[in-house]
Amino acid sequence: MTGKHTDQRIEFLASRIRDVQDFPKPGIGFKDITPLLADPRAFTTCIDLLAEHCAGRRIDAILAIESRGSIFGAALAARLTASFIPARKPGKLPAATDRVTYVLEYGEDSLEIHKDALAPGTRVMVIDDVIATGGTAWAAMELVRRQRGEVVGASFVIELGFLDGRKRLAPIEPFALLKY
Repeated sequence: MTGKHTDQRIEFLASRIRDVQDFPKPGIGFKDITPLLADPRAFTTCIDLLAEHCAGRRIDAILAIESRGSIFGAALAARLTASFIPARKPGKLPAATDRVTYVLEYGEDSLEIHKDALAPGTRVMVIDDVIATGGTAWAAMELVRRQRGEVVGASFVIELGFLDGRKRLAPIEPFALLKY
């Protein structure tokens, strides 16, 4: 995806991201995607660009990380005619689950998917709204691997490059529409 047309679409998306200072706590500069979601043209453009990135790959399933990643993941799965798999916080899925716990800057968190979410060999693209330190995306990829699926990529609307989360996902090379 190169060229003037794509650059204009990326600039358009960037214009729909709102900076909110001191959220969720003092000193944090939050990238708010709600203006992008509120603009049907911007949301469609975002899904178009994510789908273009997936073109030419065989993707059987989109695994999206709750909560905002699921907004993009469900739309992308429908566009690609792929399965949609929600990765949720513990206790949110109704059937038996697999769980991965991962380290955050201050503590731990966990993600779960249903134990029967993936058949062995399922080719999965992981989707989230933001990659920061990479911990949540790493956990989602680990869930795929534990169910003997194949992670074919990880895509994000926003990358906070200064937090260097892409290193944690190696050897997968993450893709992001917007980089800060």
